[in-house]
Amino acid sequence: MCGPDWLEQGMNHVWLPYTQMRTTLPPLPAMGTRGCTITLADGRELVDGIASWWTACHGYNHPHIRAAVATQLERMPHVMFGGLVNEPALTLATRLASMLPGDLERVFFTDSGSVAVEVAMKMAIQYWLNRGRTGRTRLVAFRGGYHGDTMATMAVCDPEEGMHSLYQGALPEHFIADLPVDETSTQALDALLRQSGDSIAAIIVEPLVQGAGGMLFHAPEVLRRLRELADRHGVLLILDEIFTGFGRTGTLFACEQAGIVPDIITLSKALTGGTMALAATVARRHVFEAFLSDNPLHALMHGPTFMANALACASANASLDLFASEPRLEQVGRISEQMRAELESCRGLPHVVDVRVMGAIGVVELERIGDMNALKSALIAQGVWVRPFRNIVYLTPAFTITPAELTRLTTAIHTVLSQSAPDTAHRC
Repeated sequence: MCGPDWLEQGMNHVWLPYTQMRTTLPPLPAMGTRGCTITLADGRELVDGIASWWTACHGYNHPHIRAAVATQLERMPHVMFGGLVNEPALTLATRLASMLPGDLERVFFTDSGSVAVEVAMKMAIQYWLNRGRTGRTRLVAFRGGYHGDTMATMAVCDPEEGMHSLYQGALPEHFIADLPVDETSTQALDALLRQSGDSIAAIIVEPLVQGAGGMLFHAPEVLRRLRELADRHGVLLILDEIFTGFGRTGTLFACEQAGIVPDIITLSKALTGGTMALAATVARRHVFEAFLSDNPLHALMHGPTFMANALACASANASLDLFASEPRLEQVGRISEQMRAELESCRGLPHVVDVRVMGAIGVVELERIGDMNALKSALIAQGVWVRPFRNIVYLTPAFTITPAELTRLTTAIHTVLSQSAPDTAHRC
């Protein structure tokens, strides 16, 4: 590997995510970001098509977010949230409660999406324990779903998904069902809830898009069915909006398209505009009230060390400012139209199974990807940063991407897929 000294030395000690480090291409050294581009150590610039795992919704280095973080850094970068509070965190909680539908009004801050889901699971289970309903310790999750990589969240992901299947036997057992997309699957879920409802605390689902499961889309009607079934059988409904929240599907929150209010919602990813690590688990009033008691054991016993970090909360408040002052949802609509038009040309290519777009999510699904390293290299050679996984090549760009930058991304995908079969992708 050729590169700066820190790259040569550091690669002998770092452990990379989701990577078989013996066979995977070495990572590219990033030296700077601006707007929708990443600058590498050798001077190349790549148009980023995935916004750093779906987070940088305003593009990189937005001056308003940068200024807010700098101001907060001078004042107070962090203070513990146990026995103390800080203005950015309380302001952010108030703003989130005002933006979310219904009475989702109690915000518990964490550092990552996986932990936010863990907290939601704890809330749901303890909600019933605090009400004297023991035994309701299992959740219903769905095939194709993904909710995180921690031990508890792996247990509510698709059990056949490659990252988590190794841990079967070590994880708690929950119910994994098919999404209620038609009459048959709806009746099956209804029967499961009827037969096992006394052991079920909650249903958890990614609304509209199952992200890491393959960017699998479902209709708003599915969410309405889940809300109806949860109410019918007396279980809580958790919506994992870590990926879909903050405009990605075309509305500020995906649940708005179904007109429903979950009992608990999880947020992260674009919460800070991709600047700082922060997540939130937000509960409705009746969930929070189940934890109010003279019994100290009824409290929610969870508290990350950097919970409600002031720098991260300042960043999130600045990100919310941009949603209020700049036309983000209109930009998502424009991106959606452009991707729908420009990716459609991929539909007729060999080995392409489907092309689909929702909001600022564009997907080209292949029969398979045989040589992932070659496919990634070919895309980089086109001057774009796109990270295919499973059997899909997808785009989740920043909402501020220019039409020319987006065309560069869609053209690169079409060019590479036109030149390569899934098992024999051209090496660049």
